Amino acid sequence: MKPLLVVDAANVVGSVPDGWWRDRAGAAERLRDALRGRDEEVVLVVEGKARNVSSVEDVRVVAATGDGDDKIVEVVRDEGAGRVVTVVTADRALRQRVMALGAEVAGPTSVPRR
Repeated sequence: MKPLLVVDAANVVGSVPDGWWRDRAGAAERLRDALRGRDEEVVLVVEGKARNVSSVEDVRVVAATGDGDDKIVEVVRDEGAGRVVTVVTADRALRQRVMALGAEVAGPTSVPRR
């Protein structure tokens, strides 16, 4: 079974002050496209103004209807059993929640932005 990579889009996009706040959906789409072609199954969790970003081949986009952190925890819990799971975020509270479920964590600089 392929490893699972769950990316906190808001946290990763927000980690670099490159004007992402002017076009949140566009920034999430650029991140989504930069994640293509990886060996892992990739899930990009989006929220807020990026909620309408669609999936593409190699990257499944999951929109959080509420809190993005809760959706990430749900994905890890529901899809992580029996496989290596890595969550990309700098959010300390989220890191603790997913590590309690057995996931590994990585910071925003661990994934490409472009």
